[in-house]
Amino acid sequence: MSILIKNGIIVNANKTFTGDIYIENEIIKEINTNLNIESDEIIDATGKYIIPGGIDVHTHFNLDVGIAVAKDDFYTGTIAAACGGTTSIVDHMGFGPKGCNLHHQLKKYHEYADNIAVIDYGFHGVIQKVDDDILKEIEELIEEGITSFKIYLTYDYKVSDKDALRVFEKLNTLGGITCVHCENNDCVNYLREKFKSHNLKTPIYHAYSRPPECEGEAINRMINIAKIAGNYKLYIVHLSTELGLNYIKMAKESGQNVYAETCPQYLLLNEDKYKLEENQGLKYIMSPPLRKKSDNNALWQGLAQGYINTIATDHCPFDFNGEKQLGKDDFTKCPNGLPGVETRVPLIFSEGVMKNKISINKFVDVISTTPAKIFGLYPKKGAIAIGSDADLVILDPEKEIILSKKYLHENVDYTAYEGMKLKGYPVLTILRGKIIVKNNIFLGQKGDGKFIKREIS
Repeated sequence: MSILIKNGIIVNANKTFTGDIYIENEIIKEINTNLNIESDEIIDATGKYIIPGGIDVHTHFNLDVGIAVAKDDFYTGTIAAACGGTTSIVDHMGFGPKGCNLHHQLKKYHEYADNIAVIDYGFHGVIQKVDDDILKEIEELIEEGITSFKIYLTYDYKVSDKDALRVFEKLNTLGGITCVHCENNDCVNYLREKFKSHNLKTPIYHAYSRPPECEGEAINRMINIAKIAGNYKLYIVHLSTELGLNYIKMAKESGQNVYAETCPQYLLLNEDKYKLEENQGLKYIMSPPLRKKSDNNALWQGLAQGYINTIATDHCPFDFNGEKQLGKDDFTKCPNGLPGVETRVPLIFSEGVMKNKISINKFVDVISTTPAKIFGLYPKKGAIAIGSDADLVILDPEKEIILSKKYLHENVDYTAYEGMKLKGYPVLTILRGKIIVKNNIFLGQKGDGKFIKREIS
């Protein structure tokens, strides 16, 4: 199928111009003005932005956390992503059984996603232990297109500093990238138990038990350990604090190779949500937690200045009237996570671009181009260029909606952004030359998505 898009405002990370795009055989064949090419379909995009399809490099579909399973699988979750203007995801695989090797989870996640996902997808490896066999297996997974690996500094399978150093060294030699969940495990667990012993179990104590210093200390520690390992690629997931940002700034300014990711919730929401009545604060229990308004403002500035490289979602949905109620009497029992894969692109456009916090080129950069570059998808993904995959989103800057669960496709009973008024929304999503969403209606099919065998960045 061939498509000709006419008169759109074409936006890349480094350039904005008005023109036409011709698509054939899944790729972008020509970009110019006044194209007159016979096509199966012609789309008039006058007055609308055409952006590269969004790339969300931090999702958790099918995630089993032991006490609950995320409500979105690779079918419902990727439908939601597509409707929100995202055409590729890189999912963080969940932990497997104790003692399992790296291929165990990779096999399971291929079973979850292959012939099911409706947009293109890849996986980050997950490291639960570090030994010689695991380090050797990392080499094998890289050959299979898994070029990034995540370690956690908290939770059941937290990695020690020594083992983090071993992972950094190994991935440095291979050209891969280490993603790190940065929180000080001992301090978090001490504070959680302290609050529980004083019967302080409401949602706000989730935030108090994971103060900014727990994130900041862990980020600074990983920056230094990565430097010991050879100063290669360190990727900080879901940055939430000004303190953590300041450590990242210092490292970047000294020439260290550190990438930072934040999420819409850390830009737009604050810890007051934990104080809502009727335990509504349970909706917002995630780790790291929501912070203060001053942190929101600092992160926006970090984006505009280039210290924060990507915006992802950490999409991990549990029903408020279901799994989240496990924490109604004790915040430590509440499964961590928040939905957001569908709302990321429109939220950042409306709250960032339309309110002049970031430029439209920076918007494209952090929601698509730089994620593609860091994680080995570029230039097939993340750019509107001849030869790139025809993953495109047409966004109408005049379309206004009030966000509501009723409008969204995420398979969960709430959105964290209920009632927020947005200006600008995706009206058409194209995956490799196929229209899969039009005016918020999903038109694609199960299995439209392909596994992305990622390259070394």
